[in-house]
Amino acid sequence: MTTFRQHMRERIVQELGEIPDVLRPGIYALTFRIDSVDQDPRLPYLAFGYVTEDHVDQQLSRADPPGEWEARWSYAYFPPSALEGVGVLGHDRVHDPRGSELHHQEAVAEGLWWEDGLPEHENENENEDKNEDKNEDGDEDDEEERAERLDAEFRALCVDLARELHEGGHLVGTLGRSVPVVLYDMFAPDEMFELTRAANPPEVAAGFLSGERML
Repeated sequence: MTTFRQHMRERIVQELGEIPDVLRPGIYALTFRIDSVDQDPRLPYLAFGYVTEDHVDQQLSRADPPGEWEARWSYAYFPPSALEGVGVLGHDRVHDPRGSELHHQEAVAEGLWWEDGLPEHENENENEDKNEDKNEDGDEDDEEERAERLDAEFRALCVDLARELHEGGHLVGTLGRSVPVVLYDMFAPDEMFELTRAANPPEVAAGFLSGERML
């Protein structure tokens, strides 16, 4: 049986392989934007994207250009290919129904799921038998603890996925070289350096990590 982790690994390799050949020489980083549907920790997803040297050149040639580090590494200047991403995978029923199903099943099995307050579209699509999904205690503190565990598990998974792109040779095999994978959450910007450091070999992420001293 396919696990959520296996599904995510297969999807991320698939997304990498679907980058158009014409863009590959100019890509200097991949991006993993970590987010969740309606900011609900039960519904996490990863938006896969990339940034190119051409985009940096465009930013630096503006009449009021940003600093070189900001133009290259700050998500405030990322193009749509790195902000919205070119592929969404995880617990997003619109973009990844299989991933949503697997993540839900595993969250239930781990005792981390609760039913109260789900977005309407999610309630409509979950399994018909919801009895096992409910947080019987209705305890807000318990829900907060579950939310923290779900969030931590998904972030750790995203780090592992990036590491596997390096260690499995997928980056070199697809792009012809190793490039950093920048992990960020726009709702937790302070974590981007820690996440990206954990996800990449030090020498590969050195350019991005140099910004930690400036911010």
